Amino acid sequence: MKSFTMKEKIKKGELVLGSHVFLLDPAIGEQMALYGYDFVWIDAEHSAFDKENILNHIRAIQGSHAAAIVRVVKGDVSFIKPVLEMGPDGIIFPMINTKEEAEIAISVCLYPPRGKRGFGPRRAIKYGLDDTTSYLSYADNSLLRIVQIETLEGVNNLSSILEVDGIDAVMIGPNDLSFSLGCRGDMWDKKVLNHIDTIIKTSKERGVIVGISLGNSDMPFVKEMVQRGIDFLSCGDDISFIAQGSSQTISTINALWKEEN
Repeated sequence: MKSFTMKEKIKKGELVLGSHVFLLDPAIGEQMALYGYDFVWIDAEHSAFDKENILNHIRAIQGSHAAAIVRVVKGDVSFIKPVLEMGPDGIIFPMINTKEEAEIAISVCLYPPRGKRGFGPRRAIKYGLDDTTSYLSYADNSLLRIVQIETLEGVNNLSSILEVDGIDAVMIGPNDLSFSLGCRGDMWDKKVLNHIDTIIKTSKERGVIVGISLGNSDMPFVKEMVQRGIDFLSCGDDISFIAQGSSQTISTINALWKEEN
């Protein structure tokens, strides 16, 4: 039910902050959650996660009071179905470019008659501890369904994409968007910023919350996005945190050694 907490924070005008996890040890996601992130993004699109790894991360993150959100592989229903039964707080669908793609993605997450989700909750109903009838009364609303817009095609089709019933949030993927616009990673390019503004404006006009995914070294860009009206963001990841910490430690110690020698 942590998705409700996220929504309430956003309604109050508070920033909701998350981070990515790519490495397989669930203690990493647990540590991020303990440090105070509102959610931890389990990235099954760009990592070596299998279903068992995802389940272990969901357990660890939710046990530490943060929301567990899984980015799944686009369109792979056979992969998405068991992930839903694990009881995550949210699902992110990458590279949504058309209304039809959004319809397929969202339908997998909703029980009939709204969607086509198969019924077989396990951990989602605490292995039978929760009453099934009660679970069905809140199941659709307790899961954040997030579509990721990260191409020019997706931006151009966003109005029709947001006509799909059941979309809770839009997540901007600025890196892929910059490549789609021919800017190859330059998120400060005016074309990228203008399209980000379009996503924010279009989403808010439809009453849909909008977030963005950024690296932990992009603090000036984070500030820019907050000023432009982002509701929530995911900033940094386990791999970059290790790289940054290692680099800073090595650099600092080498500098001290040179001073003494």
